[in-house]
Amino acid sequence: MPIYEYRCRECAATYEVLHLGRETAADVVCPSCGSHQATRLISAPAGVAIKQESECSPSDCRAGGGCCGGDCGLN
Repeated sequence: MPIYEYRCRECAATYEVLHLGRETAADVVCPSCGSHQATRLISAPAGVAIKQESECSPSDCRAGGGCCGGDCGLN
């Protein structure tokens, strides 16, 4: 179930809507002013945090080969 971000064309409020089924743009109501006039915004996707090589410590390495060259699988 996607969460979409909208901006109201009447009051410029930005808000998120969890779409549970077959909602349409006409079903989206601004929580600030009650308007049905909204524009769906393009949001950046959520990312996955990746450790940088400098952040890797020997205690993170389970393979015993150290982090150099990605032996531990973290890099």
